[in-house]
Amino acid sequence: MRHNKAVNHLGRKSGHRKALLANMACSLIIKKRITTTEAKAKALKEYVEPLITKSKDDSTHSRRVVFSYLKDKYATAELFRTVAPKVADRPGGYTRILHLGFRQGDAASVVMMELVDFNEAALASAKKEAKKTTRRSRAKKAETAAEAPAVEAPAAEAEAPAE
Repeated sequence: MRHNKAVNHLGRKSGHRKALLANMACSLIIKKRITTTEAKAKALKEYVEPLITKSKDDSTHSRRVVFSYLKDKYATAELFRTVAPKVADRPGGYTRILHLGFRQGDAASVVMMELVDFNEAALASAKKEAKKTTRRSRAKKAETAAEAPAVEAPAAEAEAPAE
C-alpha cells in the first residue's frame, strides 16, 4: 500500500523522473500548452507551480534556483520575461488541466495542460461573462430604455426630409 507516499514515481527512477519533469516544464513554459497523460500532468503541476511563484521575484537567486530545476536558459528567460509579469497578481493556480479523452493504444487518460493566463479563448469568454448584470442594475436598464427612444427620434426626423 502507498499510505503517506506523496510523490507519484511515474514508474521511473529518481534521475529519470527529474529529467522528465524538467523537460515537460520547459515545454510548458515555452509552448504554453502541452498534451500528456493525466498522471504526468498532475506531477508536473506540483513541479512547475512553485517555480512560477519563485519567478515573481526577479532576483539573481530566484533565477539560479529556477535554472537548477529547469536546466534550460531559454525556458528560464521565458519564465521570467513573459510568464511572471502576466501572473504577478495571481495568488496561485497557474496551470489548467483539461481532459481530452483516452489514448487509443493503452487507454491512458490524455489531458491538455496549459498556463491559465495564456489561453486567449478562455480570457475572451471570461471578459464576456464579466459583463453580466445583476438585479441591482435593472433600474439603470429602465433609465437607458427611456433614453433610447429619445435617441431614435432625431434619426426618424432626419429620414423625413430625405423623402
